[in-house]
Amino acid sequence: MIKRTLMEIAEMISAKNDMAQFANIMIEGVTIDSRKIEPGNLFIPFKGEQVDGHKYVEEAIKKGATAAFWQKDVPNPPMHLPILIVDDCLVSLQELARAYRKQLPVKVVGITGSNGKTTTKDMTSGLLSLHYKVQKTEGNYNNHIGLPLTVLGLDEDTDIAILEMGMSGRGEIEFLTHLACPDAVVITNIGESHLLDLGSREGIAEAKLEILQGLKDGGLLVIHGDEPLLMEKIQEYKGNVQVQTFGKSETNDLYPTEITQLEQGNSFKINGSNTFFELPVLGTHNILNALASMLIAHYFSIPFEKMNEGLVGVKLTNMRMELVIGQRGEKIINDAYNASPTSMMAAIELVSNLHGYEKKILVLGDMLELGPQEEQFHLQMGEGLHADKIDYLFTYGTLGAHIAKGASKVLGQHNVFAFTDKEALIHVLEQHVNENTLVLVKASRGMKLEEIVTSMQNK
Repeated sequence: MIKRTLMEIAEMISAKNDMAQFANIMIEGVTIDSRKIEPGNLFIPFKGEQVDGHKYVEEAIKKGATAAFWQKDVPNPPMHLPILIVDDCLVSLQELARAYRKQLPVKVVGITGSNGKTTTKDMTSGLLSLHYKVQKTEGNYNNHIGLPLTVLGLDEDTDIAILEMGMSGRGEIEFLTHLACPDAVVITNIGESHLLDLGSREGIAEAKLEILQGLKDGGLLVIHGDEPLLMEKIQEYKGNVQVQTFGKSETNDLYPTEITQLEQGNSFKINGSNTFFELPVLGTHNILNALASMLIAHYFSIPFEKMNEGLVGVKLTNMRMELVIGQRGEKIINDAYNASPTSMMAAIELVSNLHGYEKKILVLGDMLELGPQEEQFHLQMGEGLHADKIDYLFTYGTLGAHIAKGASKVLGQHNVFAFTDKEALIHVLEQHVNENTLVLVKASRGMKLEEIVTSMQNK
C-alpha cells in the first residue's frame, strides 16, 4: 500500500493549505470508511446526499488515522489536525492514485468485458502468481472509486497488478484506463449488459474498446476473436498495439481442441499442445476466460507447459459458478453475482449438459439494464428452455415473470412457478429438492438471489 509523508501526499495532489507543521507525518494506506480505519491510514471523506464523511474526520484520527482530506467548500476544517485541504475529495483520491501509479515500476493488466471480467481476473492472477508477486482488484472495486483505491493498495514491490474495469456508460473505461496505464488488456466479450445506457451492442463494443486509450504504446490487446464487432473495430484501430485472439474457432490464436466436462470443472486441450489442462470451474464458457488468461500469462513469459499449476488452484470470487450443498443434499450452483442474456444462456447450457441428476431446477431472476427490449429478452430466455433437459423453473421478479411466461410453452404450466416474494419461492422450492437434484440460481446483482442459496443451506 501507499506509504508517503504528508508533504509528499500534498505535492502529489496539489493541496491548498500549508502542511509544514505536519510535513513528516507518514501515512500508510487509504480508506474512505471511518469504520475501517487502520493505524496510519489516510482518511478520505466524501460528501453524500445523506451522510457527509467530514463529520467523521476527527473520530477517524482518534481511531488511528494519521491524516485526512478536507473539501474546501465544507466549513470549519479542524486546522489543528493533519488535514489536507482539496478542491474535491473524490478527484483528489483519483489524482493521488494516478500519481502513485506513475511512481510504481509495476506492470498492469486491465480487464473489461460484458461478462467474465472477475473470473478472468481470478484466473489471470492464478497463472501470473506462478512467477510473480501479483495483486488484483478485490470484490467489485472496479469503478471510479474502487480502482483508485485498488491502485493505492498496491505494494511497491508488486510485479503485476490485475485491474478489473467496469462501466455503466461512455467515458468510464477511458477514465479508468488512463489512470491505470496498462501494459496489457483483455476484452472478454460483448454482451447485452448496459443496453439501457448505450443503446446497442455496437455502442457497448465502442465503450469497452476505450480501454485501448490508456494502453501503453505497443502493448498487448487480448480479445474474443469470434466476436465480429470487436474484430471489425480493431481492424479500424490506428494505434500501435499487439493483438491476440481467443475463441472456439480455429481462426483464433488460441482455441480449445478438446473439451471434457467434469463434475466440478472441465478438462481441455489447446492448439499446439498435447497437455490436458484441468480447470476446477464449472461451465465450458469459462474455458474461454481461461484462454484469455493464458494469453496474458504467456505474454509475461510463463510457458503453457507450466500453466496447469496455476489453473488447478484457481479460486473464483464468491457467487460465480460456486457449487454448494443444500440442507437436503441438493447441489446448488450459486451464480447469483450478476446476469445478462449471454451469461444466463451459458449457465443454463451448463446445467442442461450435466448428467447424473434425477431432477434439474432453474431459479432465475430479473436481468437488469437491458433497455427497451428487456421483456423480450426475458421471454426468449424462457422459450429457449428444453423440457428434456430442465424439469422445473422458478422465477423471481417482475421481469422474471416473462421468463416464466415463455417457459410455460415448453415446460408446461405445472412445471413453472413465478414469484415476487423470496420466502414464498423458497418454501415451494424446498418441496422439490432432494439429494439427486441440481439447482441453478442466477439473476442480476440487484435481485440478491444469494439469499435463496443461503436459506437453502442454513435452514
